[in-house]
Amino acid sequence: MARIIKHRAVIQDNWQLLEQGAIGALPFCGDVIVPLGLWTSERDALSFRLGRVGVWLEADADPAAIAPDLARFDVIAVRFASFTDGRGYSLARLLRERHGYRGELRAVGDVLRDQLCYLSRCGFDAFALRADQDPERALSAAVQAAPGIGSAEEIGLTAEARLGSPDDGSAWLAGHQALQSATEVHPQADAGNVR
Repeated sequence: MARIIKHRAVIQDNWQLLEQGAIGALPFCGDVIVPLGLWTSERDALSFRLGRVGVWLEADADPAAIAPDLARFDVIAVRFASFTDGRGYSLARLLRERHGYRGELRAVGDVLRDQLCYLSRCGFDAFALRADQDPERALSAAVQAAPGIGSAEEIGLTAEARLGSPDDGSAWLAGHQALQSATEVHPQADAGNVR
């Protein structure tokens, strides 16, 4: 069982991430994260199996393709083919802000410890690091570099909102919007400071 970072802690991951073309390897029970293509072709069969279902998206996927099904997913994973590909960050923001996704949003693939702060700020709350990255060391380094990494305060949530519903992304969205409006530049306020 792999270890991931979720809500500022290293935990054992109970989810099985299935690769493309894994229809024959689909277990009858247990929690699975399936590729978008498999979800699209086997939606009904996946809905009736024992265990929770999540979906993983390539960084260039259109989140509108799964928007009607968002409530069915306990986790959505975004696969980073390369750590230099920033499209997954945009995808996360779209899922949270435009489509209102409230479940776990997990970064998978070529995910490095140096990305944790930025990924968290875009709405990711879980991280499956690349195989050569140690989750404990990565989390420790990220917390040392940015003490609020992945915390409720770092993404604009109150501790009560996070503790009250740890997997509820609506709290993340409300906190993020409040933080965003609190830090916007107001032209009238800045105009008085110009000499």
